[in-house]
Amino acid sequence: MITLPFTSGGTYTVKPSKIIALGLNYLEHIKESGSVDVQNFTNEIPSEPVLFAKTPNVLIGPEEPVVLPAFLEEYRFNECRTDYEAELAIIIGRHMKNIAAEQAVDHILGYTCFNDISQRNLQRSDKSGWFRGKSLDTFGPIGPVIVPPEAIGDPQNLRIRCRLNGRTVQDGNTRQRSFKIPELMAFVSKNFTMEPGDIIITGTPSGVGPLTDGDLVEVEIERIGTLRNPIRAEHRL
Repeated sequence: MITLPFTSGGTYTVKPSKIIALGLNYLEHIKESGSVDVQNFTNEIPSEPVLFAKTPNVLIGPEEPVVLPAFLEEYRFNECRTDYEAELAIIIGRHMKNIAAEQAVDHILGYTCFNDISQRNLQRSDKSGWFRGKSLDTFGPIGPVIVPPEAIGDPQNLRIRCRLNGRTVQDGNTRQRSFKIPELMAFVSKNFTMEPGDIIITGTPSGVGPLTDGDLVEVEIERIGTLRNPIRAEHRL
């Protein structure tokens, strides 16, 4: 449960029943499939949106630490890799089921930044797929504000960047997505009933890479602002 300010005034407590994420939505990110090296991540452009879930325990607010869990050390991975992924998030404002693409904007409460933190070793090794690697505690920073649709302008033309320790590592634009927001929301609503406060995250541009203890990661999206989070390794007592 995270409380964020509206740019138009007031606050909103984000308490989703579900977080639906979109994979493989930026062509340049698809092209780096060899670097990411996880199961079901190929260089093929998908014919329909690739959906997966993150659980609500991932949510943290601005300036809160992303925690790299200590239990990962038990696996003795050759390279233990947990990545940042800068994304635009949609917060749902109205009950949404089987909507047409033309109705999508009427169901949007607002937009914000999201960092889809991803544990790559678990993504590539778990037989159940991406679930665990995407849903560890603190693996979903969100914020810093919510911008209502009428103030965002064109959500299909927003610059999206990620900085790691001040260095730009991702720099893209939402117009590079394969699936636009209205068709994505219509597709999601065919599959799942979305309730107020639920979240859809819309994919990441190329340039994803690993995080380590002591890093500072920033997601910046045009007309929204910058979401900052430190990275901390969990230490067992």
